[in-house]
Amino acid sequence: MSLSKKLGAEFIGTFWLVLGGCGSAVLAAAFPDVGIGLLGVSLAFGLTVLTMAFAIGHISGCHLNPAVSVGLMVGGRFPAGELLPYVLAQVAGGIAGAAILYVIASGQPGFETAGFASNGYGAHSPGNYTLMAALVCEVAMTFMFLMIILGATDGRAPAGFAPIAIGLGLTLIHLISIPVTNTSVNPARSTGVAIFEGGWAIQQLWAFWVAPIVGAALAGVAYNWLGKED
Repeated sequence: MSLSKKLGAEFIGTFWLVLGGCGSAVLAAAFPDVGIGLLGVSLAFGLTVLTMAFAIGHISGCHLNPAVSVGLMVGGRFPAGELLPYVLAQVAGGIAGAAILYVIASGQPGFETAGFASNGYGAHSPGNYTLMAALVCEVAMTFMFLMIILGATDGRAPAGFAPIAIGLGLTLIHLISIPVTNTSVNPARSTGVAIFEGGWAIQQLWAFWVAPIVGAALAGVAYNWLGKED
């Protein structure tokens, strides 16, 4: 598959991740009387990845996430030469998804961004968790996300079920960590909505690049040891 087609798939997939996942948080989480709540938002993020993994996994691998690309590269599953183009396509897709979401959301009278599903710590954490708690949470959650991805896509794993494991894994991660950081584990997702929230979201964005990438890289190293044949 040509690199341009891979990048197009990554753009579309990350667009859907942000529009679907963050869209559920912005538009539907607290909708009067029938809001989907934390469980619904968690499922929405998991379903975006599950659906796109089946749709574009055979084209680009369906990373949709700079941290995933880094983890797969460290784990020896992804060429280093394609890392930067993948990251740029993912970030562009995340920004495009957030832009469409902003256009839709701003069509409601009295619209305010109200965080716009951005990730944060301290006063901007849903549960007022500290920076240290946020960093540890994001490293740990991204580490486990990559362990799921690397294990489920291993050639020795049951064939055809990886998208289900990965989508449900991301759902579980959101169920755990939305109260702490609003759940990033994905710098492209964080960047897209932060641009439209501005201010504090941009100032805190660094944490949601550093922690997920560290967690992913650690998982790449760990799975290289764990998954290697004796």
